[in-house]
Amino acid sequence: MATISENIQQLRARMGLACEQASRPVHSVTLLVVTKTFPAEDVRAAFLAGETRFGENYVQEGLDKIAALADLRSQIEWHMIGPLQSNKTRPVAEQFDWVHSVDRLKIAQRLSDQRPAHLPPLQLCLQVNISGESTKSGLMPDEVLEVARAVAALPRVQLRGLMAIPEPAESLASQREPHHALARLLQQLQGQGLALDTLSMGMSGDLEAAILEGSTIVRVGSAIFGQRQRPAPSASGDSAPSLS
Repeated sequence: MATISENIQQLRARMGLACEQASRPVHSVTLLVVTKTFPAEDVRAAFLAGETRFGENYVQEGLDKIAALADLRSQIEWHMIGPLQSNKTRPVAEQFDWVHSVDRLKIAQRLSDQRPAHLPPLQLCLQVNISGESTKSGLMPDEVLEVARAVAALPRVQLRGLMAIPEPAESLASQREPHHALARLLQQLQGQGLALDTLSMGMSGDLEAAILEGSTIVRVGSAIFGQRQRPAPSASGDSAPSLS
């Protein structure tokens, strides 16, 4: 069985090839290691393999890992990538560096109000329901501009871009379609004067399509750690679709 370090090397090779095919520099795409359901020891192993950006889907699980890896806090960037309920924004505002899953203005306002003044602004992405799925969270594309303008005006947070979890597709061409749509939406926002630079899109199964369409952050877990080790937590009330 391959080690976490070996899997990361293989994944980096995939990303490099995709960047080459897209005529993009490798450093233009950031790897976000998704650690949902995997223990803090696995996060530490990935860190020792050179990774410093980690994504969590569940608030309490993320907080537990931040605490368990407190000795690495100054070297790790923690990203919340799962659905965020309004009653759980405070610990996220206080402990995380990024939130990718802002799906309504109320969440951004609470994060802004609750971000401690001594910390840098919390980096935000708006989640877009780019495939129009009834079971997915996220703003509809025609709602994004109004919300983006309002979020960009908030203090203590910085709007960076867009995130999406497209409907699964088999072919590369089909995978590229929603990523292309999200990239065009970002370009439209930039054309309206919003200073955005982030496209959080692409996971283990479709990262090549995402990179070809301009992704700047790919969120990968299973290609690094293997299949999930246990069911998603439910006692805390957290819930989230697969994001890796």
